[in-house]
Amino acid sequence: MTQTTSIPQTVAVITGAADGIGFAIAEQLAAAGHRVVIADLDVAKARQRAATLGPQHDFIRMDVASESEVVAAIAEIAMRHGQIDVLVNNAGIGDSHLPTLEQSVDSFDRILRVHLNGLFVTSRETARMMIARGAGVILNISSIAGITGLPRRNAYGAAKAGVAAMTRSMACEWARHGIRVNAIAPGYAKTALVQSLIDAGRLDEARLARRIPMGRLADPREIAQVAAFLCSPAASYVTGSIVSVDGGWTAFGDFGDASAQE
Repeated sequence: MTQTTSIPQTVAVITGAADGIGFAIAEQLAAAGHRVVIADLDVAKARQRAATLGPQHDFIRMDVASESEVVAAIAEIAMRHGQIDVLVNNAGIGDSHLPTLEQSVDSFDRILRVHLNGLFVTSRETARMMIARGAGVILNISSIAGITGLPRRNAYGAAKAGVAAMTRSMACEWARHGIRVNAIAPGYAKTALVQSLIDAGRLDEARLARRIPMGRLADPREIAQVAAFLCSPAASYVTGSIVSVDGGWTAFGDFGDASAQE
């Protein structure tokens, strides 16, 4: 693990940040001056990513589906760095994309456990420290799946809708303690995972682009820039908000291709 020599001004913990949107957020927060701790189930990749950010950044193994592991990891981060100023609840898993009649309860439960139980426990443990200090920022990652209806994505959609609901609840509960809680709801982004699905023929990029008013998938850095804003003092009066970062996906309600409208 990375050894620290002094307590930094701000420490940002990002779960599931070894890849994709999570790592893009890690890069943005590191560039903004935070000391970033990448918390991920894939500890080898987390170590590599932290090294990429620079020697002042850190990593830790965390399985958000395990309450005991989350509690231990948050305590370890606090011991190493003295505080947690920013928490980004990004960790998540995809679903099966199967028709409802073919979905299993085990798979449904696993998705909810990772997204909802993980966010709940990680936020609870981190908020204890933030409340004691009277300041902190929590940013949750929801999705267009939690706002609109996406066929075959019942568990993922339910989980991401739950993320939005918990964001509002925690924001109202902890505002008096100086803690801001917000969420972003990304649309489809050109991550390595999405690219692999496109390459495998499981996603039709051209069809997706036509459904998006801006006519393209997001660059993960575009989502990360909004995340960085919500984690910054520039958003000091923003809490309990769910910010769509989807190229207009959820705004479109007409028929036909969204990007072809006149």
